[in-house]
Amino acid sequence: MTQSPVLAVAIKEFQDGLRNRWLLSITLIFAVLSLGLSYYGAAASGTVGTLSLSSTIASLASLAVFLIPLIALLLAYDSFVGEQESGTLLLLLTYPLSHNQLLLGKFIGQGTIISLATALGFGSSALLLALQTQVEGLLPAFGLFILTAALLGLCFIALAYVISLSVSEKSKAAGLALSLWFAFVLVFDLALLALLVGVKDGLDQQWLIQIMLLNPADLFRLINMAALDTSDVNGVLAVAINSSWSVPSLLALMLAWVLVPLGLAALIFNRKSL
Repeated sequence: MTQSPVLAVAIKEFQDGLRNRWLLSITLIFAVLSLGLSYYGAAASGTVGTLSLSSTIASLASLAVFLIPLIALLLAYDSFVGEQESGTLLLLLTYPLSHNQLLLGKFIGQGTIISLATALGFGSSALLLALQTQVEGLLPAFGLFILTAALLGLCFIALAYVISLSVSEKSKAAGLALSLWFAFVLVFDLALLALLVGVKDGLDQQWLIQIMLLNPADLFRLINMAALDTSDVNGVLAVAINSSWSVPSLLALMLAWVLVPLGLAALIFNRKSL
């Protein structure tokens, strides 16, 4: 049976990830940090043991917002410009393979790596909680968390493709990828905080939610906080619990954050002269 070109590229990317220890490294990072956070997260209150489900999800969401975008960008930033510099991109396109098939194959292969690592790494926290205590709603809460964490990774892989296809040097792609991570993960929230302080009459909570939707990292936290019905979460994120946005509508927006950059990357790739 003839193998689909998209599947062949996806398998190659996945195997490259295995050879480079990407899957093992990401899984270990997620597992060690999430297990430590889940078990020792209560140390600040003077006790050792697992946190409540809502506190665990909130802590893991804060951890994931920093780690997943950075790992996804590092995994994918040189996917095209790196192959262009080494000359293998032109070689690949001499095969009966369209630009869109190559892009989609790479996306499926690298997306599988980060999705699998997310499920295995953060799933270990769910297993720890299940073994230590009977927690109601454990499976739905962690299922949603892992799904959105995988979508966050896919979003930043697609953004990395846009960068990789827009520059001609690998070093520029690396710099832009780190700048993008810095902007979305650190600068955006600081700017939002400055806006909250600077607006004379304060910023309406619903406007706050609308602005946070412009950042996929904040959107990821909003989805997971909105799904919790708890008083354990305080501060800005507590606003999400009373948000008028439903979880399915927030998930649809998260999916759009994956598809729009991927479509933009396809547009750039099809117009790019090699």
